[in-house]
Amino acid sequence: MPLAPARFLVVFDADSTLIRNEVIELIADEAGRGAEVAAATEAAMRGEVDFATSLRSRVAALRGIPTAAFARVIDRIQPTPGVRELIAAIHERGGAAGVVSGGFHEVLDTVAPDLGVDVWRANRLSVADAALSGAVDGEIVDAEAKATALTEWAADAGVPLSRTIAIGDGANDLRMMARAGLGVAFNAKPAVRAQADIVVGPVDLREVIPFLP
Repeated sequence: MPLAPARFLVVFDADSTLIRNEVIELIADEAGRGAEVAAATEAAMRGEVDFATSLRSRVAALRGIPTAAFARVIDRIQPTPGVRELIAAIHERGGAAGVVSGGFHEVLDTVAPDLGVDVWRANRLSVADAALSGAVDGEIVDAEAKATALTEWAADAGVPLSRTIAIGDGANDLRMMARAGLGVAFNAKPAVRAQADIVVGPVDLREVIPFLP
């Protein structure tokens, strides 16, 4: 569904930005593979490996986990401090809030609307016989897909790119941060902090409110 017209647009990364968790690690915990997947996630976020290749290998480690596990994963999600206040401030000022994630719709479809997000996009996990098959269903949401989502949503809302803000922590957020009018590194890896327009150190999204148009 297209976004309604807005004064400006803020697009968040999900894992370690909108929420404190890395969802793929929570899912992997269900199979006792959390530490293995966490190490691969960290390397991908630092930009040491190709994101899509890394995601496929990490998702392969999820094979056989029952889809019933998603309810337990969602129960463990921790929203980032200040996220509700920031999204409320975005809406009060006539803006729209979007989330584009290298994570998964299976979790974001519950978490995003609960936090007041207007639009979101993520990967989908392939399922067979009520369990994960170990594959991603459809195209992977990588760095370019994140930048594309920001551009499409801005067009939908009638917002020039100069009035967009992108907030992220990992290397796969850099393209959308570069495309946005303002790129904010939040709780971010060194490579992301080095290339961002603004670096927010405290893990509190209320720190972003003063930068809203």
